[in-house]
Amino acid sequence: MSNMRSLVLRSFKNLHRTRMKVFVGDERALTAARIKINEAYRKNKNVENEDAIKEMIKFGEDVERELRTQVIQARQVKPGVYEAKITEDTLKLENVPFNDNAVLEDGTRAPQPCCQDQVQNK
Repeated sequence: MSNMRSLVLRSFKNLHRTRMKVFVGDERALTAARIKINEAYRKNKNVENEDAIKEMIKFGEDVERELRTQVIQARQVKPGVYEAKITEDTLKLENVPFNDNAVLEDGTRAPQPCCQDQVQNK
């Protein structure tokens, strides 16, 4: 069981390290994440079933990965202008512009705008 204990502690520490990295400079988010992590581990500290513990460790790893790759913090620099903090771990996807004339997968064309829509927009 000591091996399980070390895996749980490693998961706990990794979540806290990720919390510190993702929410650096944001005391409110740092505190909220610390409380949530500690509550979750404290609530499950008496679980003895190894399969259940492994599932919880896997869940903790998934949460850590989501925090590291999906969370982006932004702060308002001036009205209407925001600065986003994107790290090397942040998942970046291709941004494909919307095309009204695109051919759909089934071979049909996307609905074309109606002339009535153009009249209403004027």
